[in-house]
Amino acid sequence: MSLGNLLLRVPALLIAIIVHEYAHARTADALGDPTPRATGRLTLNPLAHLDPIGLLMLWIFQFGWARPVQINPFYFQDRRRGVFLVSLAGPVSNMVMALLVVILLRLGLFPFGSTGWTILNLTALYNVLLSVFNLIPIPPLDGSKVLMSILPTRQALSFQQLEPYGWVILLVAIYTGVVGAIMWPMVRGLLTVIERLAGLVVPF
Repeated sequence: MSLGNLLLRVPALLIAIIVHEYAHARTADALGDPTPRATGRLTLNPLAHLDPIGLLMLWIFQFGWARPVQINPFYFQDRRRGVFLVSLAGPVSNMVMALLVVILLRLGLFPFGSTGWTILNLTALYNVLLSVFNLIPIPPLDGSKVLMSILPTRQALSFQQLEPYGWVILLVAIYTGVVGAIMWPMVRGLLTVIERLAGLVVPF
């Protein structure tokens, strides 16, 4: 892979990460939790959201993570519903961003293969990758919190016991190829759906 291609990934990565983390923070804030605002996460500044290791993983291996937004569920009127909405906000915002970017691509604002076209194409891809990766139900990813918020209380508490081992489980799953085997069919499927939706807005 060329250095030029790696450099073009940077703006795509930053857009995907900012959208994802800002959506978490904004949703928690809207639901009454002041923690994201108090900790400086209610911002579009990428420096507030980056995790160096997660960024490096995402940049090189195409799956990674940002610095988690801290929330306090006790501020939510309905804690389980609040955690569900905040956790889902990040992945859903990435899907929406990917759709908007694909619509821009279909408008033909940048010639095929140009720098602008490549950055937009990578932006759509990284938003889908970040969305799908974070929906995997392994702690500390968003998918684990979504799952815990919809499981019956007893099962949720049992699942929560995996949290101290989440990073180990996740890294083993990445290293052994389990994450890739789960992700890539979902990524391809989601990209197909996004392309079809964008085609309804901007048909060729």
